Amino acid sequence: MSLTTPALEAHNLTVIYHKKPVLWNIDFTLPQGEMIGIMGPNGAGKSTLIKALLGLVPLNSGYARLLGAELRQVRQKVSYIPQRQTIDWDFPATVEEVVMMGRFPHLGLFRRIGKDDRRLVKEALEQVNMGEFVQRQISQLSGGQQQRVFLARALAQQAELYLLDEPFVGVDASTEQSIVNLLRNMREAGKTIVVVHHDLHTAPDYFNYLVLINASLIACGPTSEVFTDDLLRSTYSGKLTVLSQVGDQMRSRNFPVREK
Repeated sequence: MSLTTPALEAHNLTVIYHKKPVLWNIDFTLPQGEMIGIMGPNGAGKSTLIKALLGLVPLNSGYARLLGAELRQVRQKVSYIPQRQTIDWDFPATVEEVVMMGRFPHLGLFRRIGKDDRRLVKEALEQVNMGEFVQRQISQLSGGQQQRVFLARALAQQAELYLLDEPFVGVDASTEQSIVNLLRNMREAGKTIVVVHHDLHTAPDYFNYLVLINASLIACGPTSEVFTDDLLRSTYSGKLTVLSQVGDQMRSRNFPVREK
């Protein structure tokens, strides 16, 4: 796959819940090999955008491409880490078993877990400094440790594109910095990292590329061009006005709404 192939594409992407637009006509192209932040106020549709790109929520219009193809064609190359609060941490599984899940896309129907799989799991746990917890139940870990385990699962998958939804929520400053350093190393190795993030203070340091959304796309581009007072003001103010205007358009045009 050529490095000129976009890592992610969204074309006229719209998601509507209960006749309320959550994402409206999102259109962007993201390059490979970047550390990309998706930012916007609470309720702006950041997590929904990630789920829409991965086909986890139905689209009312538009389509997405990952690594230049449909998700089903590149599923092994794409890794997703959801928000911690959406995961059932009481599920009886050890750290090793959770990280081994990252190898499942490569196993197919009949291949068993082999030495190479176990080696990759061990290496992934060592990368996140969790090797000594290999037999610990996942429920017995701290929030920061749990986050590192899920990052190890993503590493074990050996993907090309990583999508992380609020990975720094509930972790201490030291753990956050260690995760950031690991993500930077992954980027230097040619991986593309996409992170839903909320902290404006750390964004210029963490990301070299940004997507700003507030129901609709506000801006997309290099951080040096996008992280400006005017664009941030447009992103973090007037959300209710944006949604109200979109709702008015839907009603006036009798916009068809597909709901499940």
